[in-house]
Amino acid sequence: MRSGLPRAAAATAPAALPPHLPGLDPAWSRLVATPAVGPEHAPGGPSPATRTWHVLDNAGQLAELGVEPVGTVLCVHGNPTWSYLWRSVLTAATETARAGGPAWRVVAVDQLDMGYSERSGVPRGLAQRVADLGALTDELGLTGPVVTLGHDWGGVVSLGWAVDHPDLLAGVVVCNTAVHQPADAPIPAPLRLALRPSVLGRATVLTPGFLETTLAIAHPPLPAPVRDAYRSPYRGADRRGGIGGFVADIPVDDRHPSAVELDRIAEGVRALGVPALVLWGPRDPVFLERYLDDLATRMPHADVHRFEGAGHLLPEDVDVAGAVLAWLGDRLPEGHVPTEVGAGLPADADADADTDAGAGLRADADVSRPVWAALDELADADDVALVEMAPGGGRPPRSVSWRLLSRRVREIAAGLADAGVQRGDRVSLLVTPGADLTAVLYACVRIGAVVVVADAGLGVRGLTRAVRGARPDWLVGALPGLTAARALGWPGRRIATPSVPPAPRVALGVEHTLAGLASRGAARLRAGVALPAAPAPTDTAAVLFTSGSTGPAKGVVYTHAQLAAVRDALATQYGVGVGTGLVAGFAPFALLGPALGARSVTPDMDVTAPGTLTARAVAAAAAAAAPPLREIAVVAAQTGSGTATTAISAEGTGGTEGTGRTEPSGEGVVVFLSPAALANVVATAGALTAEDHAALGRVRLFLSAGAPVPEPLLAEAARLMPAASAHTPYGMTEGLLMTDIDLAGIRAAAVGPAHTPARSQLSPVSQGSERQGLRSRGRGTGAGTGGGVCVGRPAAGVAVRIAPLDDLGAATGPLGTTPEVTGEIVLAAPHGKDHYDRLWLTDLAARRQVSTDRRWHRTGDVGHLDADGRLWVEGRLPHVVATASGVVTPVGPEQRIESVPEVDRAAVVGVGPAGTQQVVAVVETTPAARRPHLADPALAERVRATVDAPVAAVLVVPRLPTDIRHNSKIDRTRVARWAAGVLAGGRMVRP
Repeated sequence: MRSGLPRAAAATAPAALPPHLPGLDPAWSRLVATPAVGPEHAPGGPSPATRTWHVLDNAGQLAELGVEPVGTVLCVHGNPTWSYLWRSVLTAATETARAGGPAWRVVAVDQLDMGYSERSGVPRGLAQRVADLGALTDELGLTGPVVTLGHDWGGVVSLGWAVDHPDLLAGVVVCNTAVHQPADAPIPAPLRLALRPSVLGRATVLTPGFLETTLAIAHPPLPAPVRDAYRSPYRGADRRGGIGGFVADIPVDDRHPSAVELDRIAEGVRALGVPALVLWGPRDPVFLERYLDDLATRMPHADVHRFEGAGHLLPEDVDVAGAVLAWLGDRLPEGHVPTEVGAGLPADADADADTDAGAGLRADADVSRPVWAALDELADADDVALVEMAPGGGRPPRSVSWRLLSRRVREIAAGLADAGVQRGDRVSLLVTPGADLTAVLYACVRIGAVVVVADAGLGVRGLTRAVRGARPDWLVGALPGLTAARALGWPGRRIATPSVPPAPRVALGVEHTLAGLASRGAARLRAGVALPAAPAPTDTAAVLFTSGSTGPAKGVVYTHAQLAAVRDALATQYGVGVGTGLVAGFAPFALLGPALGARSVTPDMDVTAPGTLTARAVAAAAAAAAPPLREIAVVAAQTGSGTATTAISAEGTGGTEGTGRTEPSGEGVVVFLSPAALANVVATAGALTAEDHAALGRVRLFLSAGAPVPEPLLAEAARLMPAASAHTPYGMTEGLLMTDIDLAGIRAAAVGPAHTPARSQLSPVSQGSERQGLRSRGRGTGAGTGGGVCVGRPAAGVAVRIAPLDDLGAATGPLGTTPEVTGEIVLAAPHGKDHYDRLWLTDLAARRQVSTDRRWHRTGDVGHLDADGRLWVEGRLPHVVATASGVVTPVGPEQRIESVPEVDRAAVVGVGPAGTQQVVAVVETTPAARRPHLADPALAERVRATVDAPVAAVLVVPRLPTDIRHNSKIDRTRVARWAAGVLAGGRMVRP
């Protein structure tokens, strides 16, 4: 009866109510009879009078509560699940209404031939299913507002209903679905297999193979009772005809009977102007991320959240119910789009009167100087723009003039445009810091392409997640990056930075080289072809990935205006500009050098291991950044036919002699290093020569950020750079400069008036929204008596607020500036991020809007303000220990524990449920322990004596786990998980 399906697929059966199943409230279940509609109700032919559905509906429970629904969430499952998929949505919506929140009616259907609905025995194509759903909602009398929620092929059916009911529609939500199959791409391999004539009927109907395979790809695996619940309506071949019918109805090409309906829905989705949410599990072998890209293109206004690690059965893998209700509360709080945006955290009374920040850059802001402006302004200068101290291949240092850099940027920009790189295209840059990365980055920014930058320190797995998540259109890399991209299936058309021989070029899929693009662009510019129009200030400029030290790395989106604001914040705070030499051992600052007009020097180091930077390498870089007092004349490299192997050819460091030029006041050398790099610089200072000391003597400012920087380490570094002012800015990928303090300020804070912040003790970061962990070198960190690290006062344009903690360690209090109150640090600044990339829920949690026009960012750090307006950072919010007697923030206790002579480094973590957690100290000792063990009684007693809170246990480990990027942030979550296992009787292995 159905092509390719066995006779059992034609079996009929009436609708029924399900048995008692875990998580399924029997009060939700009902049977609804609807008139037969659509293609099966063809005039003149035999047709049934009615079809009977099984639906889950919480309307009765809402009526018992005496609440009026603000709207209806219409949930449609896919294949081979049933309405059981949405049980958590019904539960959460009902409990929210019971608690006094917005009351959403939830109707979850079993599509005909599926779940406990009627088995019709006839084919039900896509158009029939869309018509069926319309008949059901008519019978239910839904009057709107309605929000559709669909998964798998239920997403397509729900969107079809949405397209057909614009008068009722208030919003759409989809999970792992697709509305379009590209003509140039095959359908996913699992579906190709299932559609084979020899497989289709056997796998989908005669056996439960298709069902069991679907249930097996949940992450984490489904509990046995839940698996049995999904199986319950499909026991027997005569109950599985709908599963086979759904697979057979997949439009593999435009000749398929359902292709016309799928195309109609796909085009209709483009016209949906209602709020939209796309939730996605990237570990889906069927609905690949190209389908997410297509949905985002059709609904550019949609909010998107990718749940890293989740897969096809997204509502089982993650809290989809919580995500949907959070989205409804934000976008449709009363069933419709609000006219005014409400507050997240309560605002303090003086928020409106503040003048300390221009937070929340307005969409119509006039940014007169784009981020590449200095390249245009210095296009005729022969001074050195950048120096690579270790360009690779055993070559000597090479320098590039402003004239050459500006020209190459324009040539590559023109070449990229000619190759098809368009405004808004994403370009992933898998290139180490240096001339090539700088040139291609500014070329992309100039033509409006979006640069994607992920730190190589993320490792192969982290980089794979980041690149796949960002979905670049183009990928620029050297041979190692291109080889990894090929092997790991990273998306994007390939551009190589070096010249590539024909064989590996084909093997790696390389379409262009930078040198080839530069040559191509130069020809176009000589022919008078103009560069594309400059992007608007509000256009997206970059996606920068966090270090991933507190979970998967997050993509942070910056607009052109915000990048320009970052440049201006650094210039204002530190006086960096034309004539300044910038030695950057941290990639983001190295890339900002040309924007600042500074002479950028990349030191000889492994960028994935900051601790490899030596004192001599910094001295050499400082010498290159501040050459003898003369004008630098750079001889452009010969780029004769076939001789250029990279976009910017090596020029050497020699240069010709020129007329002298005295550096004006404010010039000099600025050095930026991570704490791990700075520690190794101090440790290797014994190898410095007199010439090295002289070079370091010309440094006027050095910065160290990325993690806490102990005062003794800063002091030792200051002795190496005696003319320099030592600063430790506090910031994160989401905002590179938020506060600042110098060495004198740290010392002043250490001896300032005693303060004891409410519920406070901690000490973390100087850079990184996921920063944590204190790498102590020497004793003391410049903390006040209440604990924590003083990170100084807000930078220009930055506002700082504190959201006080409750007894469970959650930041629920009103934003304020009251001194000595510990809570989450909430910031606002014009140079902060725009949003997280495809992480809508993360963005929602990170932003806090108050009654002013500012956009606040929840940092996830905890700390307090003192009476002098200085900010003290006490740790990360997830690391707060909620004990029965109050909350304990970790850094303060860690600082005091590290005053014990045998302790080199400490982590304070909580074990047990929030509200009754026990404080556990985990320490590294000097000398280092060979294996983990309980501390001996004497050491445990000395540790406990330093901490105000009771310490349940003291554990010793050879080494505490730290992050990859900075090598200094302790992974307290991992340590806490390890400690809980050990104290529960688990093996004493290394954390």
